[in-house]
Amino acid sequence: MPSPKAPLKIGTRGSPLALAQAFETRSRLMAAHDLPEDAFEIVVIKTSGDNAALIAADKPLKEVGGKGLFTKEIEEAMISGGIDIAVHSMKDMPTVQPEGLILNCYLPREDTRDAFVSLKYDSLDALPEGAVVGTSSLRRRAQLAYRRPDLKMVEFRGNVQTRMKKLQDGVADATFLARAGLNRLGMSDVAKSSIEPEDMLPAVAQGCIGIERRIADERCAELLLPLMDGPSGLRLACERAFLRTLDGSCETPIAGLSIIDGDEIWLRGEILRPDGSEAIADAIRGPATDGERLGEELAKRMLAAAPADFFSWRC
Repeated sequence: MPSPKAPLKIGTRGSPLALAQAFETRSRLMAAHDLPEDAFEIVVIKTSGDNAALIAADKPLKEVGGKGLFTKEIEEAMISGGIDIAVHSMKDMPTVQPEGLILNCYLPREDTRDAFVSLKYDSLDALPEGAVVGTSSLRRRAQLAYRRPDLKMVEFRGNVQTRMKKLQDGVADATFLARAGLNRLGMSDVAKSSIEPEDMLPAVAQGCIGIERRIADERCAELLLPLMDGPSGLRLACERAFLRTLDGSCETPIAGLSIIDGDEIWLRGEILRPDGSEAIADAIRGPATDGERLGEELAKRMLAAAPADFFSWRC
């Protein structure tokens, strides 16, 4: 067992939200194994995605390195033995892990919805024609362009505090944040309203914390076993199979959400052109234990329904 003399090293980014997620993981490990706080060491690792110049530049994620921008240095530290486990926001994670690493422990999922944030307006519907919305999410940009082509959009990067400062400075009239992140930071009051999935599906795996480890580390596997949330695991297997089959990346506007309904799982998905000129939506339902196959099946069905040039912009 970890001890104050030989603590388990938990790797994380240094943002307030990343730290909150690492602290939650530590608290759950303490409770599960009846261990003191100092049996764990939070190791903050600066990733390429935390570069202040990149954040200030407000460039699209695909132009500055993709999803791996937030994980590369952390995963390198785990492979080298500098940390034992890593805590991640699952919506930021690629669907394939580096050789030797595995991501198969998920904490109970938080609110999956997007939060509408503005200093001027109370909801998306209240935004007047021509209002400026700030977001760095390709998914959100495409969904907004499809649903509200009258709005103007600007790139908007940074943590919650940075984005609120940009709103105060008048860079945009509104933005979106994950409701889960605001809840975990104790900042739920920042949201003026929530975007229901019927109006705009969230990112795949939004609201879920994942814990990554070395495949060969049986000690960590045993330590993490009590933390695994079964329903979250079923939902993530379904959603990430959907994303993986679509070849999802930061260059692909994809949304998806699964819900456990008794013994069944219900998956809704949406793919869009980046400019929001076209969207394809579909859903599938089946045994919850068969979620991975269902996610793959829905993705293949939607790919078959897409026009021949739907993904031509990726070539």
